[in-house]
Amino acid sequence: MAGQKNAAPVIIKRKKVVGGGGHHGGAWKVAYADFVTAMMAFFMLMWLLNATTEKQRKGIADYFSPTIPLSRISGGGDGSFGGDSVFSEDQIAQNGTGASSLKPASERQAMGQTGTETADTSTDSAAFADQVRDIEEALMGVGGESLVSERVARHIVTRVTDEGLIVEIFDLDGEPLFRDGTDEPTDITTEMATVIAKVFALATNGVAVEGHIRALPAVLRNNPSWDLSAARAMRMRTLLEADGLAADRAQRVTGHADRAPAVENPMASRNNRLEVILLRSDR
Repeated sequence: MAGQKNAAPVIIKRKKVVGGGGHHGGAWKVAYADFVTAMMAFFMLMWLLNATTEKQRKGIADYFSPTIPLSRISGGGDGSFGGDSVFSEDQIAQNGTGASSLKPASERQAMGQTGTETADTSTDSAAFADQVRDIEEALMGVGGESLVSERVARHIVTRVTDEGLIVEIFDLDGEPLFRDGTDEPTDITTEMATVIAKVFALATNGVAVEGHIRALPAVLRNNPSWDLSAARAMRMRTLLEADGLAADRAQRVTGHADRAPAVENPMASRNNRLEVILLRSDR
């Protein structure tokens, strides 16, 4: 009995054996695959943002938006991503409400590149659309050489409105249309007048000329905005007539001073511009 009391206790150790090759769960693999896909999409997005221009990004956004017609406003081309054009409304586009006016009136709102995006299907409107197309082809040199040089083309945008075809010419930094503070035209303006008179000869509609200038400092004792804008518009009219435009086609010459800026900064040189309008015959 005494020997049994002094015996070492017996310890039984149970080992749990797990068979190999069993199912370990794969939810983490799905999550990892989603993460890798998201990272690839992120890096592709970053590459696109770095490798494309603002106009191209606008075109891509329009392409993937089912509610926006392709190339209606984004560019001047006919493709999905619409490239640059002298007639491109994206130059100063304001969501399709006018290519060069921050607050356009209803008759000055842009109607698209062809001017046919309205419910008006009258014969006069169809004839005017054909005339506009001929003028655009003459300026752009479709099927031949353009009538305007590359240097001059940078100063021109056009749009079709209820009022007619507006050919807008404007200052660029370092390349003004007139000598500073005067109505004396530069070589660029003289060349533009020659081209506009030539292409407007393709139609017989009336013509209007409107002058705009940038805002001048308020400290000026005598602000020449009204007189200067009107004088520049009148000078363009005389240049057009000297280049062959019939004098009786001029319907009005107007100076708007700085009251209708093309861009938000009222003192930007882009606001120095002229609008030569081929009026609709039914106006």
